[in-house]
Amino acid sequence: MLKKRLVACLLIRDGLIVQSVGFNRYLPIGHPKFPIEFVVKWDVDEIVLLDMSATPENRSPDTGVLEMLSRSCFVPLTVGGGIKSVDDVRRITRAGADKVAINAHAVARSALISEVADVFGQQCVVVSMDCRLENDGRYQIYTHSGSKATGLDAVVWAKQVEKLGAGEIFLNSIDRDGSKKGYDLELIRRVSESVSIPVVACGGVGNYTHFAPGVIEGGASAVAAANIFHYIEHSTIVAKAHLLKSGVDIRLDSEATYDGREFDESGRLIMLSGGRLSDIEFKRGARDLI
Repeated sequence: MLKKRLVACLLIRDGLIVQSVGFNRYLPIGHPKFPIEFVVKWDVDEIVLLDMSATPENRSPDTGVLEMLSRSCFVPLTVGGGIKSVDDVRRITRAGADKVAINAHAVARSALISEVADVFGQQCVVVSMDCRLENDGRYQIYTHSGSKATGLDAVVWAKQVEKLGAGEIFLNSIDRDGSKKGYDLELIRRVSESVSIPVVACGGVGNYTHFAPGVIEGGASAVAAANIFHYIEHSTIVAKAHLLKSGVDIRLDSEATYDGREFDESGRLIMLSGGRLSDIEFKRGARDLI
């Protein structure tokens, strides 16, 4: 069985990394280079970089910026935003992306999924699904940063994109985005059970206890977060430590370990009196995180 993955999702809006709340409020963080260097250094398995301005501005991601960012990225990089053709994918992969995330233009013309898969392989194609729970209990797909309802049912669309050649689904809950309430486990469960391709869960992580249920209860192949990783030092390593402690078979590529540390009920690392996170010593050589 494949090990589970921890994915960092970085959102770009108007050239800056931002925190998102409900797809309609944004807090600027800064230049994209620095968050990428941070999460790569501290053992994230993959990065998803989404240009939220691309589709509204009718353009694909900036390949100049992507080339610069890819020089600092040493893990698989998925790039999305405004991708509408095989030529767009060719430019983006040449600039350093390993995979592409397609959203609005796949909804508008579903043949795009097959076209990209035929040229670059199924493993290159990620379909990004932004979902909102409706009053009738179904999850509807939205595009254009959550502003445009499509009428598509999330489970029906997930099955369709798998048949068309998608290799992975990036599943985001609009309702939970920036809420810090944890994943929408029902959404993850419905989609994961309907397809055989990997599902990456995103939206709602507020502390480290929220990661494991996405895998254990929701059935996701990978768990992703954005906002939680922007300010917390060593946060990706602590997240993996907590996933391990919860029984999730997560990838372990770092040599760093928080030795003999425990977590509180909110999933935070328990500090020694007067200690700070930056003071915690970590061992080199052991691959276990806890």
